[in-house]
Amino acid sequence: MQEYARSGLCKEALNMLNAMRNVLGKPTVNDYNALMHHYLKARDVLVEELLEVNVLMKRNGVLPNPMTFNIVMNGLSSRGLLKDAVLVAEEMCRGRFTPSFRCMSKLLMKSLQLEIYTESISVVKMMLELGYVPKDYALSLLISALCKVGSVREAWVILKRLSDMGFVPSVYSCNLILWDFCKSGQSYVALVLFYYLRKKGFVPNVCSYTALVHGFSREGLWKEAYNVLDQMQIDGCNPNVITYTTFVSSLCDDGKVEEGLRLLDVMEKKNCQADLITYNRVLRALLNESRISYACEFIWVIEKKGFSPDRFTYAALGGGLLKAGRIDDAYDLLFKVLANGSNADICIFNIWIHSLCCTGRSSEAYSLMKRMMVKDFVPNNRTYNTILKGFCEEKNVATAFKLFDSFKWVTGGPDLISFNILISAACKLGDSSMIRAIFYRMEYEGVKLNVVGLTCLIEYFCRTGIQECAELWGFLIINGPSITTVSLNVLLNGLCKRGFLETAYIIFRDFAHPVFSRDTTSYNILIHASIKERNAFLLQKLFIDMYSRRWTPDIVTFGSIAYGYCMEGKISAALRLVDHMLKDGPAPGIVIYNTILQGMLKRGKMPEINLLRKVKGITGCEPDMISLNILTRAKSMAV
Repeated sequence: MQEYARSGLCKEALNMLNAMRNVLGKPTVNDYNALMHHYLKARDVLVEELLEVNVLMKRNGVLPNPMTFNIVMNGLSSRGLLKDAVLVAEEMCRGRFTPSFRCMSKLLMKSLQLEIYTESISVVKMMLELGYVPKDYALSLLISALCKVGSVREAWVILKRLSDMGFVPSVYSCNLILWDFCKSGQSYVALVLFYYLRKKGFVPNVCSYTALVHGFSREGLWKEAYNVLDQMQIDGCNPNVITYTTFVSSLCDDGKVEEGLRLLDVMEKKNCQADLITYNRVLRALLNESRISYACEFIWVIEKKGFSPDRFTYAALGGGLLKAGRIDDAYDLLFKVLANGSNADICIFNIWIHSLCCTGRSSEAYSLMKRMMVKDFVPNNRTYNTILKGFCEEKNVATAFKLFDSFKWVTGGPDLISFNILISAACKLGDSSMIRAIFYRMEYEGVKLNVVGLTCLIEYFCRTGIQECAELWGFLIINGPSITTVSLNVLLNGLCKRGFLETAYIIFRDFAHPVFSRDTTSYNILIHASIKERNAFLLQKLFIDMYSRRWTPDIVTFGSIAYGYCMEGKISAALRLVDHMLKDGPAPGIVIYNTILQGMLKRGKMPEINLLRKVKGITGCEPDMISLNILTRAKSMAV
């Protein structure tokens, strides 16, 4: 039987087992256990055959013992069949047997090694119900894995149950959860967890406090961040350079550069020497605010502290000079860095390329890139996109398109920025066939249009205002991105402003799509344009359609109606409209009153001061500058 089982011949082994019935008291549970034990050592094991042994065992009235479950569970686990192994463990518990701590630990480690975290969680929960505490190493691995896959709350539930059982988790496990909450914008949750764990015996270290400082400062909760910084020092845990750098970086990102500089002084007084990373963060913030001269002085401070500027320092300085419009200075600086051959990387090279393209020297930038590639330099998508944009801005679109096809893209093909550059150029040329070609290429590359490309297309549509515009809009709906209501409204507004009301209405009427729906703004745009162009027929259709779809006119709609009355000189009708709004809403705003005042002025009906007083009484606000200017003009005309 054992020889058959070891050879993977489960059916033959079962036949031999059945032949044992000729011996009194055979087969026993130990015989079944031996069969399964040796079968699991075979090269090819079928779970179905193993289950068949288990079923036959029960059918013959032989009850499994703990050894039965352990053999099956360990065998399945060793072969990576974790789901089946967990089911066996659950069946063992239901059979009033208790899996050993060793077996459950092995099962947990195997699931972690195979990164099957669903089964890991199930095993841990079973262990906790059995009163077993996982080994700290396995627990740390599980918590780390759950945090990486975004299941931090599940990790916290496990940690809390262990804490309630009197187990004090390692500081490493606790810090993983603290950092994950803080990075995901849940710093207050992390703070509650921090103090809960402290009550359970957790002793935080500098990394624990740094996580809270990072979280609160990133969320702009400066008071809380400073409180954590003070509290950690009260608790006898001195902030290190990472703690301060995290805080300084967040201050600088929020535009609080002066406060960041003050914190650098605090570091020095606390004998905590800032490193080059800290200084580079401050330097970048100074350059973002275009404080070039101060930034140059700050570099002198960095060198005085004994640090040599690295590639991040030069990249920040070069980028800051470009942003400030000092293109020649950026070019000279980066040329010197690259000429020395030190501290040069792809980031610095890209800034140098950018400085050339900004001065209309895209051909020179392309030649430079080709020469550098001979020296084993590998451009990235940013390099290519900078050169493409340079040629397009120099109106050399044909060359840009040729280069687009010839570039050796290193990150899986051109990205969204690459296509947006070409879409913008094609839209400026007004070449619809080129736009279609770009969209087919985007579909081939699996790249979806975003708001930047869509804005370029909308501007193109608004410039054309012809039938081709409607055709291309229809092409976009079928082959392009998910058109939103906002996108539709931007297009309608652009067309109406350029006098293409009919085209706007065709798109509004004929290209409804499940992805987006019309809203009140869509109607308001067309209603205002219809009133402005005195298109009463279209205006009537819009109102009928609006009410049939149960859209309620808002203050913008009433404002357009008031504007129409004033255009036709029907001031009394506009005033009656205001009275209607006061009774049934919405309440008229200052803009509607200004429209009526302007209409009075144009018709020679001098606005009265009583109307301005009415504005204050109803709207609850003082007449604005427009109202007062209209009144001043009216008085001067009267004189």
